[in-house]
Amino acid sequence: MSTPEDAERLSPLAQRWPRASKFLLSGCAATVAELATFPLDLTKTRLQIQGEAALARLGDGATESAPYRGMVRTALGIVQEEGFLKLWQGVTPAIYRHIVYSGGRMVTYEHLREVVFGKSEDKHYPLWKSVIGGMMAGVVGQFLANPTDLVKVQMQMEGKRKLEGKPLRFRGVHHAFAKILAEGGIRGLWAGWVPNIQRAALVNMGDLTTYDTVKHYLVLNTPLEDNIMTHGLSSNLIGSHKTTQ
Repeated sequence: MSTPEDAERLSPLAQRWPRASKFLLSGCAATVAELATFPLDLTKTRLQIQGEAALARLGDGATESAPYRGMVRTALGIVQEEGFLKLWQGVTPAIYRHIVYSGGRMVTYEHLREVVFGKSEDKHYPLWKSVIGGMMAGVVGQFLANPTDLVKVQMQMEGKRKLEGKPLRFRGVHHAFAKILAEGGIRGLWAGWVPNIQRAALVNMGDLTTYDTVKHYLVLNTPLEDNIMTHGLSSNLIGSHKTTQ
């Protein structure tokens, strides 16, 4: 005769460890989206840093000397000068970042919703709770992911340093972590964390509120139940545009 312990042991992984399952699902979805959209993130970073450097060096004449103009021409320039695969330069820390960030924010949001704030009597999660929970989850997720975010940007600029004849600073992702840690200590890994978490709070205020609204709609109006499948469908609606945060 089966015991409650046997039933728990034989139940699906998602039921035994729902938080861990949602963390993994969110991380996997974010990884796929990151691989698809990373070249856009790289070209955006190149344009931003190129503009800042040109302004510091040349002032008002910076626009005339910029080697790249626009996203498409920037991407084409990287392919021609550095190689096609360089469009994914720094993708490893970006994947690390999104596993930590996406998983962390979703688990935090679920915990706040189920344990801290709680649902109303009709099992509905009020909008104001979604807004506050989304902002808090964004802060936690971004704070945890800040070291990987920092390394991602540093790695993205290695190709440009090579073209300018400057020595490369990092041999790889783990060397970048070690060097930043050696030069700035633990606090160095969280450089720029304040504006990062402010932005993440505002972005997740909208994203996680949308996620919760969509999931509630699916549970009420479709045969789907509140399980990992519904979580995945709802996450896909907000996951594709989270990769360039």
